Amino acid sequence: MNSLANKIALVVGGVGGIGGAISQRFASEGAVVYATSRKGGEKNISEAEATGGIRVIQADANEKSDLKGVIEHIRSKEGRIDILVVNAGLSEYAPLEEISDDHFDRAFGLNVRSLVLAVQGAVDLMQSGGTIVLIGSIAGDIGTKGYGVYGATKAAVRSFTRTWANELAPRGVRVNVVSPGPTDTAMMASASQEVRDALSNMIPLGRMGRPEEVAAAALFLAGDESSFTTGAELVVDGGMAQV
Repeated sequence: MNSLANKIALVVGGVGGIGGAISQRFASEGAVVYATSRKGGEKNISEAEATGGIRVIQADANEKSDLKGVIEHIRSKEGRIDILVVNAGLSEYAPLEEISDDHFDRAFGLNVRSLVLAVQGAVDLMQSGGTIVLIGSIAGDIGTKGYGVYGATKAAVRSFTRTWANELAPRGVRVNVVSPGPTDTAMMASASQEVRDALSNMIPLGRMGRPEEVAAAALFLAGDESSFTTGAELVVDGGMAQV
């Protein structure tokens, strides 16, 4: 089944982890995928490009000139963007008394500012029927100690989803957000087993999510099966923030 056949997708932060799983799933469903990576590493990039349909572009999502270059490259090659996924982001620990200007600016710069820039650039190449999938987090709804700034950035992502769904509806463009809980990516693998076990014990399903499970949710929101869904949040957290 090629549910995204003939679609042109841009996945910002699309190499490795959740973004990489999304790029691979979209490509397997027939899309031509342009995946950006700031420092994905040669191994990750070569593995991504080994999947048919994925073209990796080196770009820093936090740099306006880099994002503009990505958009112009796709314009010259394809002339349009049908699907935009914005996944680039970072999560850093800092309790209230340790929040510095640098920490705040770094988090809001990549998690919020770059998202705005990516959407502004991509919608110019979108036609009616286009879809935008933002990657949020359940951190935007819960108060995790030490991650107040990160949670605030993800709350902003949820808010932008609602606003842009309203603003872009007349153009026939849908906007939704996928909000994962703890997901077993390479970044999470670096955590201690104690931390991993503690997180798993907080999840009703008893385990962390897998990147491909988040990718499946993104696929649903990107494709025609969700044609009457916009402004919505699809939570993929094993019930952690739901029950």
